Amino acid sequence: MEGLINTLPVLPSQNIARDIKWYAEKMGLTNHFGDDMYAVLYRGKLCIHLQWHADTEDDPLLGGSVVRFWFQNIDQIFQEFVERGTITEDKLRKNTPWGTNEFGFFDLNGNAIFIFEDLPANTNK
Repeated sequence: MEGLINTLPVLPSQNIARDIKWYAEKMGLTNHFGDDMYAVLYRGKLCIHLQWHADTEDDPLLGGSVVRFWFQNIDQIFQEFVERGTITEDKLRKNTPWGTNEFGFFDLNGNAIFIFEDLPANTNK
């Protein structure tokens, strides 16, 4: 796919604060962004995302996984997916608190698939 930079794993976590500390201690990762529901950790070009999962009915992804595809420019692929009927125009989220433009959808198995691009100020990690 044109413009693809990387694929980033989003790992389940039942305690984001605890797991940020664990990844710092055990793997030397630093917290780039984090709250009670989500965290982005880096060590050089290595990037791991953590997302709260409790495996209960309150869990937004009960039984599913998440994958994030990092693109240089998502406008073209966003329009393609709108035309395919994969998503609707209102799914594009601009200028997220974590410094991206992105959109997402679920596959037939409940897996969340996100396509994102970093905002210019967010590219020097």
